[in-house]
Amino acid sequence: MFSVSGSSSQARKSWCEAEINADRAESRSISFLLFAGDRDEPQHSHVERDDKVAKFWLDPIRLQSSGGFSRAEISRIQKLISEHHMELMEAWHEYFRG
Repeated sequence: MFSVSGSSSQARKSWCEAEINADRAESRSISFLLFAGDRDEPQHSHVERDDKVAKFWLDPIRLQSSGGFSRAEISRIQKLISEHHMELMEAWHEYFRG
């Protein structure tokens, strides 16, 4: 599942959710987030699941920081971002346009 939701007036916007297989035995939901205070930074997404966090620049796609995700999870998240790059960029522009 990959969807865009939320309004631009929210201080924190969960804009995409995706399922990743954490260990082939189960799927866990991760959230891709935008923060209103990040308007002046390059295009990026915060990623959260449970107590794990990461931040990815979107153009070009690269990991900026991570806490708690394994290397395999980071690779899967980066792949999701690559597969849905256009949608994520559009969501960034839509969110910060207003």
